[in-house]
Amino acid sequence: MIVELPNTTSAKISKALVRIREDGGAVALGRVLTLIIATELGNEEEAIAAANDASREHPMRVLVVSTSTAASASEEDARVDAQIRVGGDAGASEVIVVTAYGDAALDQESLVTGLLLPDAPVVAWWPGEAPRNASQSPLGRIAQRRITDAAASASPLNAMHQMCDTYVPGDTDFAWTRLTLWRAQLAAVLDQPPYESISAVTVSGAADSPSTQLLAAWLQMQLEVPVTLTVVEGSPVPTGIHAVTLERASGTIRLERNVASIATLTQPGQPVHDISLPRRSLRDCLAEELRRLDPDSLFGEVVRRGVSAMAPTHNTSTMKATK
Repeated sequence: MIVELPNTTSAKISKALVRIREDGGAVALGRVLTLIIATELGNEEEAIAAANDASREHPMRVLVVSTSTAASASEEDARVDAQIRVGGDAGASEVIVVTAYGDAALDQESLVTGLLLPDAPVVAWWPGEAPRNASQSPLGRIAQRRITDAAASASPLNAMHQMCDTYVPGDTDFAWTRLTLWRAQLAAVLDQPPYESISAVTVSGAADSPSTQLLAAWLQMQLEVPVTLTVVEGSPVPTGIHAVTLERASGTIRLERNVASIATLTQPGQPVHDISLPRRSLRDCLAEELRRLDPDSLFGEVVRRGVSAMAPTHNTSTMKATK
């Protein structure tokens, strides 16, 4: 069910929610958190679809704050429109889309404060361009967790380094979440005999991939060896991480992804293995981040110490960082 509320206020939205619960039996029981999604006008639906899917694992209230960044938007009359989605249109959640125009878009915190679930954690997510400092933004200040996506920025690497400079506990980024399968597979390989030390590592990926830099930084911190970061231009796989090579006394281990979902694992003395290593969807990334509401301390260490030890990738084909 979808209820339209043109030219409304937060108080009227709250009353409409109460009326929907009384008339239709929809309740907020079992909602474990409030997810605030901050999007640009017209880009809401993909994020809402991901939240609806994730809500089947994490029942929640979804508040979508939609504003326009166009120069003409500030000249519009101040107005707030809203849409409430429940039932089949909202997965296992209830979705409130708040669209603000003109000066009404300037105070995002006031748009959502009266709509938060009482005594429940708040998570803020920017699926597109994020504020320069998420924790100090109007929505970030009221959230326990703040999720950004450097890869969705117009300048992904700049967005990632900016995040490193402004990081506070509770911040996270989908560039890190997309590494979960890579990290798990590499850890599984090194957990098998022979248990030899790694002498060198090479990580290759697209020039605009923040995940590639984060993976290189993580490996350098965990293995305490030199890591060479190689930027691949014009390859058949244009985005993301391409390959990781680990050098040790018995030979070279290489995990390489040449197609979207399959990686090839090559190890000394063993047959070549094809491994499922799909690119993670927004739904997968969001659901994983919502599983923990405490700060991700490892991510914090990587962005505060690990990334700064890696050489920058700008205008360079191959970079090397040392211990």
